Amino acid sequence: MGSSNLPLDIAGLQSRLRAFAAARQWEPYQTPKNLAMAMVVEAAELVEIFQWLTPEESAAIASDAARHQHLGEEIADVMLYLLQIADHSGVDIAAAVEAKLVKNGLKYPAP
Repeated sequence: MGSSNLPLDIAGLQSRLRAFAAARQWEPYQTPKNLAMAMVVEAAELVEIFQWLTPEESAAIASDAARHQHLGEEIADVMLYLLQIADHSGVDIAAAVEAKLVKNGLKYPAP
């Protein structure tokens, strides 16, 4: 999977996810708690891809097309749930990420 070189449209993705859930009448289940629990399940599926690989095998996963595609799918699942959690909780992802990067820079200064 290569980079699309397109910026990630967070608000647009969140809008599409809201519409997707609404079309299926899933809104009652789209609570931050339920979404976080579902995200953890997807994160476990992401971890499972690497479960018995050596460090070298895990670094070379891009050379196995089927595994690489599966990896992308699981990363997307985790990301989609994160977007929904933020949306349903009123968290501005861009602002939160920027603030966290600044905080990490102060906490872990470069030598």
